Amino acid sequence: MLKDDVKRIIDTLPEDCSIEDIQYTLYVHSKIEKGQRDIDQNNVLTQDQVKERMDKWLGQNDQ
Repeated sequence: MLKDDVKRIIDTLPEDCSIEDIQYTLYVHSKIEKGQRDIDQNNVLTQDQVKERMDKWLGQNDQ
């Protein structure tokens, strides 16, 4: 099935696309699929959780 998906994706690209275009397109599709799997498995963060992590990373505190 993966091979068929890759063929379908490549067939949507213009005839004059480069190897880099193909690689990038496949990369983006794989990241979208991973994100969708994460959503389906409820493996996501709330906006508040993201903000809390970003505040820690950036060394900011609202206190």
